Amino acid sequence: MRIVFFGTPDFAVASLEALIEANFSVVAVVTAPDKPAGRGQQIQASPVKVFAESKNLPVLQPHKLKDPAFLDELKSYQADLQVIVAFRMLPEAVWNMPPYGTFNLHASLLPNYRGAAPIHWAVINGETETGVTTFFLQHEIDTGDLLFQEKESISPTDTTGQLYERLMKKGAKLVVKTAQAIQENNIHPTPQQLNGDMKPAPKLHRATGEVHWSKTGQEIVNLVRGMHPFPGSHTQFQGKNCKLIQVEFHPEIIPDLGIGVWDSDQKTYLRVGCADGYIQILEWQMEGKKRMKIAEFLRGYSFTW
Repeated sequence: MRIVFFGTPDFAVASLEALIEANFSVVAVVTAPDKPAGRGQQIQASPVKVFAESKNLPVLQPHKLKDPAFLDELKSYQADLQVIVAFRMLPEAVWNMPPYGTFNLHASLLPNYRGAAPIHWAVINGETETGVTTFFLQHEIDTGDLLFQEKESISPTDTTGQLYERLMKKGAKLVVKTAQAIQENNIHPTPQQLNGDMKPAPKLHRATGEVHWSKTGQEIVNLVRGMHPFPGSHTQFQGKNCKLIQVEFHPEIIPDLGIGVWDSDQKTYLRVGCADGYIQILEWQMEGKKRMKIAEFLRGYSFTW
């Protein structure tokens, strides 16, 4: 079975590598065009391109997925199946091309958390369980018939980064399982069962990570966990923007420590009042400074209350 693989970030590399190790015939890889990245804005290839080239696989980098030249080149690889992991939305001319269809790996238990940031939103919303899903592509994003799902627990201390690593590995195994089942004609696609309390996973914006101290302590902790390590949650402290790395909730109401009020002994702790107690900052990165544990930060900071 000839496979063309579509993907861009390191999350997709694990699935591509797993397909190759399972001896599937990956005949080409489609990924995003090279683009400037980092402080120096050096042109960089995607992690999928770097890995594909290390395996001597042909790499396609279309700017437009409906470009006739790209479609002709894609068709020339005569794929039986296409596999999508962390790639942009495909037009029907692409996903409907191979005879066995095109399936996608999504990092949630669909139909919950359809959208661009399912791992982040599961943590932000305080979920205790998520997972990975494979499904056939259809016109609307993340709506296709389900193939397989695997569940994954979320602990109260998990960050998006930690969950990302586990789902990346679990997803790679599920991609191989799905490809094998399709090859053996042993699949039973099931329409997604919609319900009234489905949760979305929209694209993250800077405003998503802004901490509102009027929220409950657990909501704030979940936001910090869910936005770490990327793109990060943030707040303002004495006119400076601060990225929150790790915080701790204390369900204790302290007189004079109202919502959004900061307090510190200027040696060991920095805390701020929230709706049902206070948040203690354990680690953060102030604008223009390096990432610091709070005790280290306090040793070198001059307060002007």
